[in-house]
Amino acid sequence: MIVKPAVQGSRKRKQEIPINGLAVFIFCVLMILSILVAVPMGLNDVHWAWIAGELVLLNFAGIYVLSAFKVADQWDKAIVLRLGQFVGLEGPGPFWIVPIVDTIPAWIDHRVMVTPFTAERTLTKDTVPVDVDAVLFWLVWDAEKAALEVENYRAAISWAAQTALREIIGQMNLADILVGRAKMDAELQAIIDERTTPWGVTVQSVEIRDVVIPKALEDAMSRQAQAERERQARVILGESEEQIADSFANAAEAYRNNPTALHLRAMNMLFEGLQERGALVIVPSSAVDTMNLGGVMGASALAGMSPQMMPTKDSDEE
Repeated sequence: MIVKPAVQGSRKRKQEIPINGLAVFIFCVLMILSILVAVPMGLNDVHWAWIAGELVLLNFAGIYVLSAFKVADQWDKAIVLRLGQFVGLEGPGPFWIVPIVDTIPAWIDHRVMVTPFTAERTLTKDTVPVDVDAVLFWLVWDAEKAALEVENYRAAISWAAQTALREIIGQMNLADILVGRAKMDAELQAIIDERTTPWGVTVQSVEIRDVVIPKALEDAMSRQAQAERERQARVILGESEEQIADSFANAAEAYRNNPTALHLRAMNMLFEGLQERGALVIVPSSAVDTMNLGGVMGASALAGMSPQMMPTKDSDEE
């Protein structure tokens, strides 16, 4: 399903208010002036032909101003046709046209325009349906071409952007769309600008706002990412174990050639274990025999006893 872009043509925008306020004001002033002049003339018994002529003249002047005087905004250009033929651009500011003979079919806005467009349920190169939302920034650089080369340049730009987006999506894999938005924006800008240049329109930038993928595929990608992180964690853990094993091997080699260092290390480990209150230290019997840890443990135990618990000479004699 493709949603038709909402486009408001410049022609419709200006035809809703074809007469400007200043022209209406001048018309009203002339109508009031004609009445103010006709009343005194009638009271002075002026011939009715002069009164009618004055009314016709001022009314004609008011109607002429009302239909011929135009004002273009600072950002607008008026397309003027004379008997159906292009005669030039008018504006910004006030200008005059020839009533009945001249027409203004379009007013071209030269400001930067923003056009949102979408590509719904479009298949990628790896046959994954995606919904993509984007925004197009463009402006008219040649008002004459925008009015004469295409019927409705706003609608044409919207449709050109949408078809270009669908073409780009069909040429890319889903992974490239998700991680390569900048490249996709540049390609879209080049394609759309190439299509709109003959219409007097240039594309400043294209920005991808959102890429929506099916919920089932999103869950699968989430599980895949979790599995990949678990795999990396296990690899890192294995590498850490390998480094620890190498360190132990190097330490064992150093202790093998230096039994005294091994003995001191064992005593230090035992001392650190006894420092913890309530700690239970299990020492193999072979270590006690080979490294004379019995005396060390006994001395450590005596050091930890209170003075009341230490044996005295009398008690030993008894």
